[in-house]
Amino acid sequence: MGVEREQGMQGQCRAGTAEPDRRVGVVGIVITDRGHVAARVQEVLSRYGDMIVGRMGIPYRERNLAVIALIVDGTTDQVGALTGKLGQLPGVLVRSALAPPLPPGAGTPEGR
Repeated sequence: MGVEREQGMQGQCRAGTAEPDRRVGVVGIVITDRGHVAARVQEVLSRYGDMIVGRMGIPYRERNLAVIALIVDGTTDQVGALTGKLGQLPGVLVRSALAPPLPPGAGTPEGR
């Protein structure tokens, strides 16, 4: 990809692979000042792109806001690192919800 990864992301498996400690969840991001922080948010999301399964972004121009919803697949440490980096940015509010871990074999072609 050409994007440098955070230290904790190197060597991790990509989203969609089954590991016992991986969880699927949603990360909601509200950016209150799009003009000043949007590029920095994008930079963080690019660094953690391996665990982002899907993304929907809605610019709300009338209120100078942007709302981003992410579907993620990663360990709690990885999701925590992503949300922590985003939450440090001024004007960015982040919340996440993760499903409980899947039983062994669930979510794989063999364990459907």
